[in-house]
Amino acid sequence: MNTRFTTFTLLSVLVLVGCPAAKSPQPESAAKSLETLDAEVLTLELSPWPQTVRSQGSLYADEQSVVGAKVAGRVAKVHGDVGDVLNLGDPLVTLDQEDFRLQVQIAEAQLLQSRSSVGLLEGDPIEKLDPVNAPPVRQERALWEEAQSSLKRFTSVTSSNAISQREIDIAAAAERVAEARYAAAVNGVREKIALIQVNQVQLAVARERFKDTVISSPMDGFVLNRLVAPGTYVSVGQSVATIVRTNPLRFRGTVPERYSQSIAIGQSVTLKIESLAEPREAKISRVSPALDQQSRALTFEALLDNTEHTLRAGLFAEADVETNPDAVALVVPASAITEFAGATKAWKIVDGVTVEQEVQIGSRRGTFWEVVRGLSPGDAILLDAEQGRIAKIDPARISNAAVSTAVAP
Repeated sequence: MNTRFTTFTLLSVLVLVGCPAAKSPQPESAAKSLETLDAEVLTLELSPWPQTVRSQGSLYADEQSVVGAKVAGRVAKVHGDVGDVLNLGDPLVTLDQEDFRLQVQIAEAQLLQSRSSVGLLEGDPIEKLDPVNAPPVRQERALWEEAQSSLKRFTSVTSSNAISQREIDIAAAAERVAEARYAAAVNGVREKIALIQVNQVQLAVARERFKDTVISSPMDGFVLNRLVAPGTYVSVGQSVATIVRTNPLRFRGTVPERYSQSIAIGQSVTLKIESLAEPREAKISRVSPALDQQSRALTFEALLDNTEHTLRAGLFAEADVETNPDAVALVVPASAITEFAGATKAWKIVDGVTVEQEVQIGSRRGTFWEVVRGLSPGDAILLDAEQGRIAKIDPARISNAAVSTAVAP
């Protein structure tokens, strides 16, 4: 029985060895051809993409002035309040003017008195007055001339012994006294002319102080705050209001030390303000000559037109400073990029078939992305990544693919 089992087993092995091996079946997926995808194709090339530096900052008023009182007094009326629009010279605060009006009247009276003492009529310029022609001087000159005539008459009759030497000496002394009185009169008129000039200055000061009782706006702008009310007594130099000029506005931002050498006056700045839908353009107008020693950052300013006064000082803004306007980069439309599970990909065409290509993107401007890694100039990708899947692309579409002309907005 053992011999029969061994013989059967051997025959079975011979049969298996002698039979030809069966062919393994091919998978069905390999037999099927890929579908042809009807999608737009884009060929990539380098596009203008100016280099920029991102900065954060705030908008500041072009000028801010704390207006103070030039004279002391009690507030009679407040003309400007918070938010009011003021032009240069518009009144802000008026002080009580009665005391200052009286001071002007006193100065006018003193000037009139000093002018009358030398014979100046109202409206006559002081330059018109010649001290020799002033009434007091003419009077003394007449007395001097009379004394000269008496002395000359006494001297002419000396030879006839009609007059004594004593009388001649008295006449000569009287002539010298008259001459001295004349010289004193001339000096007195000159002194009064100087006094007139002093009185003119005092009157001008009194009028200026009266004018200063109305505290005016030093510039066009808005009232930021008012610091006094009617009845408040203010001293010289005390603040009464704050005025700001908001056209133009100043954007003040900073950049890190590594970008400090790239910032220069005249560079373009794109400002993104949260309360505005569209960005605003500005130009760098000032650059700090030194970096902040603590933050190691460079401060710069850009002027922003605000003619319509739609922007307010204090708004936060982000700025993109254009440091190299001639730079280029590989740029693709945002529609060509898809993001899923933290990966950023594009659908690249390789040998006529679409394949997923992971890419690294940089900055975004408008509807365009900068591609830093993963794609190269000349690559063809799907314009709409949402249509992406593994499929064939019509060769005609690839050959006629539009070249990317994306330009940084």
